[in-house]
Amino acid sequence: MNKIKLASLAFAAIAFNSYTAQSQSLGSLLKKIKSATETKPATTQTATKTVTQTNGTTTTISTVVKPTNSEIGTGIKQALEAGISKGADQLSLKDGFLGNMAVKILFPPEAQKVEKTLRSIGLGSLADNVVTSLNRAAEDAAKEAKPIFVAAIKQMTITDATNILLGGENSATEYFKRATTAQLLEKFRPVVNASLSKVGAARYWGDATGQYNKLPLVKPVTTDLNAYVTQKAVEGMFIQVAQEELTIRNNLGGRTTSVLQKVFGYADQKK
Repeated sequence: MNKIKLASLAFAAIAFNSYTAQSQSLGSLLKKIKSATETKPATTQTATKTVTQTNGTTTTISTVVKPTNSEIGTGIKQALEAGISKGADQLSLKDGFLGNMAVKILFPPEAQKVEKTLRSIGLGSLADNVVTSLNRAAEDAAKEAKPIFVAAIKQMTITDATNILLGGENSATEYFKRATTAQLLEKFRPVVNASLSKVGAARYWGDATGQYNKLPLVKPVTTDLNAYVTQKAVEGMFIQVAQEELTIRNNLGGRTTSVLQKVFGYADQKK
C-alpha cells in the first residue's frame, strides 16, 4: 500500500514538474512573440566620434547620420503632403476663412471707408453680410487648392527638397508660391465668381457701395470683387501654408517615422 502511495506521489511530482516546465516555456514563448510584434519607437540615427583636445583629454561627440538624397526627398514630401493637405482642408471648412483672423477677408482697402460709413448710419448688418459672403466664397475656392499643392509636391526635385529642408523657415512656402500661384489663381477665379453669386455677395456689395455712393461729396467706389476675393483667397492659402510649415519644422511629435526623424534631426543639427 505504501508502495502504491509512493508511486502515486512520484507520478504527481513528475506531472507537476512537467506542467511547471511547460508553463514556463509557454510564458517564455509568449514573451518572445510579444517582443517581436511590438512596434518600437523610431529613434534618430546617430554616430559618435572621439575628439582629442589640446590638453590631452578626449570628448565623445554624437552627430546625426546624414540622410541620403532619397531619404531627404521622401521625408520632405511625406511631411509637406500631410501638413499642407491639412491646412487646405481647414480653410475649406465653414468659417475656415471667416473664423481665422490671420486670413479673414475684410472690405477692400479702398472700400473700408464704405464699411465705416455704413456702420455709422446703422447699416452694420449690411456690412456684416458683405464680409461673410466674401469669406464664404474663399472657403469654396479653397477646396480646389489641395490637389494643386499635392501635384507640386510630387513634382519636387531632390534639389528642391534639400533647399527646403536646409533653407529658412519659409522655404517650403516660397517654393509653393513659385510653383502654384498661377494655378491657384486660375482655379480659384471661376469658383469665387460662382460662389459670390450663390451667397449673394454681388447683391450685398452692390447695396453697400450703392448706399455709399449716394452720399454727397464722396468719391464713388468701384472694385472688381471677384479679382479681389480671388487674390485674398490665394494669399490666405499661403499664410496657412506658412503656419503649417512652422509646425512641420518644430513639432517633434509629428516625426512619426524613422525617415522623418532622420531627415529633420539632421536639419536641426545643421541650424
